Amino acid sequence: MILPPAHERAELVEVVRIGDPVGHLTSRGLSGDVVEVWAGEEVREALALVAGLPDSPKYRCFLPGWGIRAYEERDPDPLFEIAFCFRCNGARIWGHDIPEQLRNQDFDAESPAGRELLRRFRACVAS
Repeated sequence: MILPPAHERAELVEVVRIGDPVGHLTSRGLSGDVVEVWAGEEVREALALVAGLPDSPKYRCFLPGWGIRAYEERDPDPLFEIAFCFRCNGARIWGHDIPEQLRNQDFDAESPAGRELLRRFRACVAS
């Protein structure tokens, strides 16, 4: 998956559990409950997993269950947000200066990176 250039400045990542996936079909941003905040090495590892998601054919549902918001430490506005649908292999990215070709992407949810990312998301609410 191609991340926006701003990912290099990310210092904090909020993990978002999406409660209303249908709302993301036309939304202008990520909505849901923040279930965990990652910092430091966790941010680098998570974004490396996202960047390592290989392309895959996309199916039609786009009912995302998880998302992330990436921040610079001292800025209250997110650098970017990504909603992930692990059913249809679709991802939607919002943020300032996100090129049109990056806004909707496909990824292989069954790839090792996809399975590990989903495992990390689920671990945020398992405790």
